[in-house]
Amino acid sequence: MSAAGAGARTVEVVRAGALTTVQDLGRRGQAHLGVPRAGALDEPAHRLGNRLVGNPADAATLETTLTGVALRARAPLVAAVTGAPAPVTVDGTPAPWGLPVRVPAGAVLDVGAATHGLRCYVAVDGGFAVAPVLGSRAADLLSGLGPPPLTAGAVLPVGAPSAPAPAVDLAPQPAPPTELVLRLRLGPRHDWFTPAALAGLGAARYAVAPASNRIALRTDGPPLARAIHGELPSEGMVLGAVQVPPDGRPVVFLADHPTTGGYPVVGVVPGADLAAAAQARPGIPVRFRPLPP
Repeated sequence: MSAAGAGARTVEVVRAGALTTVQDLGRRGQAHLGVPRAGALDEPAHRLGNRLVGNPADAATLETTLTGVALRARAPLVAAVTGAPAPVTVDGTPAPWGLPVRVPAGAVLDVGAATHGLRCYVAVDGGFAVAPVLGSRAADLLSGLGPPPLTAGAVLPVGAPSAPAPAVDLAPQPAPPTELVLRLRLGPRHDWFTPAALAGLGAARYAVAPASNRIALRTDGPPLARAIHGELPSEGMVLGAVQVPPDGRPVVFLADHPTTGGYPVVGVVPGADLAAAAQARPGIPVRFRPLPP
């Protein structure tokens, strides 16, 4: 992320927010090298933002966390904000959330704090053209691959538009959850837990823990009792794996998760449920719904 002259297709970060990163669809197929997938946590919101500005799905967007971001356009741009609902302005004038917005050269696009949910996605026509690493522009907070989180004053290059932004009157998006219900396919290590723990898992009440991040959604609630108390050799981990550390409280692995782990995995959450997990604020109730074998 380096500076460029006025008039270039770049944006300057005026306000970085609590945590704003560049994300795309991630580094798929690299786990055998120990490289996490990374990429947008709320993939449907990322894809929708790109569609609204005429980008392909794998164009890079910005993923904000709770407090938004402010960007100054150095050339005219079309932008869209999706994901968590948030106030959007262009040079102080209210602009629509969830629809294409024209941002003149020199104007500031300001995405405020999320009113519900946790993460917004900011797409611009042409995508954020930071240098790819291992085939992806995604920032990975676990491995450190990809561009670092945004800081005030940073300048991001923007690619050339590939298609005009479509005419859109309404782009429906799911509301952020007030209760997170996660389906759970049991295994591969559910036999490491007592029958009573497994039988009660669907009725147990958890909440999103404040320590949750892009690596994992951590939970507060009743511990799962173990039937086997030995050590487990490290084995491969997948997106959505629900690992149970020694405190017994389930941890749901998200996009920046490690590729191996040594705690037993009681089950795996289907990928379709993880977008809601990306928008679940700390304190939101969590329920697991075990699926039949």
